[in-house]
Amino acid sequence: MDLSVQIGSLRMKNPVTVASGTFGYGPEYGELIDINGLGAIVVKGIAMEPTMGNPTDRMFETESGLINAIGLPNPGFLGFVDKYMPFLRRHEVPVIVNIWGRTVEEYERIAKAFDTVDGVHALELNVSCPNIKEGSAMFGTCETSFRRVVEGVRKQTKLPLIPKLAPNVTDIRIFARAAEECGADAISLINSIPAMAIDIETRRPRIANVTGGLTGPAIKPVALKLVRDAASVVSIPVIGMGGISSAADALEFIIAGASAVAIGTANFVNPNTALAVIDGISTYFETHGLSAISELRGTLRS
Repeated sequence: MDLSVQIGSLRMKNPVTVASGTFGYGPEYGELIDINGLGAIVVKGIAMEPTMGNPTDRMFETESGLINAIGLPNPGFLGFVDKYMPFLRRHEVPVIVNIWGRTVEEYERIAKAFDTVDGVHALELNVSCPNIKEGSAMFGTCETSFRRVVEGVRKQTKLPLIPKLAPNVTDIRIFARAAEECGADAISLINSIPAMAIDIETRRPRIANVTGGLTGPAIKPVALKLVRDAASVVSIPVIGMGGISSAADALEFIIAGASAVAIGTANFVNPNTALAVIDGISTYFETHGLSAISELRGTLRS
């Protein structure tokens, strides 16, 4: 059985990674699980300069998910490389760094900076975060701006490039095709869905940012549909995510066309979710006589 997935020069030994923002920078989970068992680690978003993120309250649990407006706090490029890369280099798991900026130039600068950092295996391009007031949300929902960012970053790095697509667009296939045409090695989707909650006693938003991004089981049916749409128009790998908390969830995404999947909110409930999903996929493949992801990927029957 070969569960590996190839994304440019990046080889994942199995199709399961973790969604950016739900796994910290690695050490946060290092004492809880064997991170070498993952197909890859996607670290929390990094900008060139440190940022503080949004004011609290920044998270609110819903009936079937989580609304968050963390706002991409991070230690900046130098802080991340100095503090976290030594830990990540000690492990065998490939590292995918999620990067973001407020302008095309900022995206290009951070991509170029990471291009020669030892131990970084790919870049996930965050052009779809709904939790900051400028930059990413616009780039993820305007095709012209999206193309400018992907093309600009592609010129600055030889690393595999994985734009992360926004769900709140009219036709996600347009952005999937644009990513491939602009040189992306893969795409990941979906990012969180813009949402809000209100305290009826105070009549104030539950989130200080007023709105945030909805994640968790509530968004899985939407994510599954959009992954199928995107995978139907590109030849590059698709990393599917959104509400995955079991092997069955992950297998649905693969059948819909994903080559790999990412575990997000479920990491907060059970840090071992990703490893359990890997075991479950292996069991399914053994039971059904499958030997490679390609044998299951995109096999949805009409």
